[in-house]
Amino acid sequence: MIVVEAILALMVGGAALSLILMPLLRPTPEAPAPAWDLPELEETRKGQALLALKEIDFDLATGKLSDADHALLKHKFTAEAVAAIREDAPAVAVVSAGTVASVGTVISAGTAKLQACPTCGPRPESDAIFCSTCGRLLSSHTCAGCGVAMAPGAKFCEGCGRPATA
Repeated sequence: MIVVEAILALMVGGAALSLILMPLLRPTPEAPAPAWDLPELEETRKGQALLALKEIDFDLATGKLSDADHALLKHKFTAEAVAAIREDAPAVAVVSAGTVASVGTVISAGTAKLQACPTCGPRPESDAIFCSTCGRLLSSHTCAGCGVAMAPGAKFCEGCGRPATA
């Protein structure tokens, strides 16, 4: 009986010891970064510029800003937001004259043509990828048949199916 008790005690002790030593002997997968380590949008350069744009629009609507001051501040904070966004995603390709960039800007003789939003029309930002008003993808090509804006590199019009012209 004493032998059986000793064997059971060794088995229980071995199981307890293995449970204690398992985490130390087996490597654990690296945990993802906790959410509290990531900066809030308001703490980033981009977030501050976007919040400033919202604030000046609100100030204009409530009569705290004149139209001239609003236009000046909007230009300043839009440039700041665009610069911050470009820092976060440097995906703009450098192209030579007479080629089409991957973002849809047509370069001819070193100058960029104005982009056109299918919803809002021509945009003042010549290097924009998306419309600053509605957020749609900008295109500098339109279909000769139906006038629908065509995506960069598209071979056929999505509206009428007509082949794209060069």
